[in-house]
Amino acid sequence: MAIRLPMICLLGSFMVVAIAADLTPERYWSTALPNTPIPNSLHNLLTLDFTDEKSTNVQVGKGGVNVNAGKGKPGGGTAVNVGKGGVRVDTGKGKPGGGTHVSVGSGKGHGGGVAVHTGKPGKRTDVGVGKGGVTVHTRHKGRPIYVGVKPGANPFVYNYAAKETQLHDDPNAALFFLEKDLVPGKAMNVRFNAEDGYGGKTAFLPRGEAETVPFGSEKFLETLKRFSVEAGSEEAEMMKKTIDECEAKKVGGEEKYCATSLESMVDFSVSKLGKYHVRAVSTEVAKKNAPMQKYKIAAAGIKKLSDDKSVVCHKQKYPFAVFYCHKAMMTTVYAVPLEGENGMRTKAVAVCHKNTSAWNPNHLAFKVLKVKPGTVPVCHFLPESHVVWFSY
Repeated sequence: MAIRLPMICLLGSFMVVAIAADLTPERYWSTALPNTPIPNSLHNLLTLDFTDEKSTNVQVGKGGVNVNAGKGKPGGGTAVNVGKGGVRVDTGKGKPGGGTHVSVGSGKGHGGGVAVHTGKPGKRTDVGVGKGGVTVHTRHKGRPIYVGVKPGANPFVYNYAAKETQLHDDPNAALFFLEKDLVPGKAMNVRFNAEDGYGGKTAFLPRGEAETVPFGSEKFLETLKRFSVEAGSEEAEMMKKTIDECEAKKVGGEEKYCATSLESMVDFSVSKLGKYHVRAVSTEVAKKNAPMQKYKIAAAGIKKLSDDKSVVCHKQKYPFAVFYCHKAMMTTVYAVPLEGENGMRTKAVAVCHKNTSAWNPNHLAFKVLKVKPGTVPVCHFLPESHVVWFSY
């Protein structure tokens, strides 16, 4: 009872803020696509935690209690939640340009639950409580964290041209195969987790925050300064390649779009496929840091999910989650169960492109498969961090 009384007082104090609270990215998804489950690959990008090792995070139950206590460093603080959308308190350090926003609501008019946003864009903490429980997302302070950062073009873009050395050095090369090989018992050497290094440990920003961050070649120096990235560094080159791909000319009439938030990805995909009969899926690997190994397609379970159009979104290298999305016509989407030689099972998603006549003749897929553009369907497994949308 001693804890409950002050919480009730806080409820009345923060009710006004709750009415104006924005939808969290996850709540936006459930509102726009109520019948479409969010894939783990995207859900994980809403809950990545970049707090330093001295921070404390505690979560109990589906919307019960959540405590996130910092250790007093600049930008740190304490967050406390009670109930399924009842009360939240987040006390930060109040740095200039930062600030803490607390909201408490019952779900009328703004998606329900609780929303907290504290800190500067790109360096803030977002906390939410809704029907799905409690989420805490503390963004990295200062320069972003990347894994295996190496500048390079995106092998899942049609105008991509590969170098001969990439046939052996690029782990993504193993993801390409021919549709005729999609049969039970077929063995393939693949390392799915290699793509974790391609996209890096970067999470989604809420759309309102993402839209305040410059994205484009004209304001590139401003973007580098925003994320404390030195011009001419490997990270800067990586970011510039992502922007160049997003601004490159369309290939063969393709419809493409770089989504800088989960909300904008939803909007683009829905605009191309509709919202009532659409699904989003991604590859699911049972174990992280799985080695390159031989997989066999399981004896039963290959399932054709779609045989028309789809929207494929590939995660890019950037300080926050950016996806290169393109509407692909004449594509077939498959669910493919794989069994590794070490016994590990993977639920892989494969996309087969029936018409590759407009692709760059030097694309990595053609070099790996030794075929020419427009001759045979070219397929590839989706890395874990990518997602394909399709109508059903």
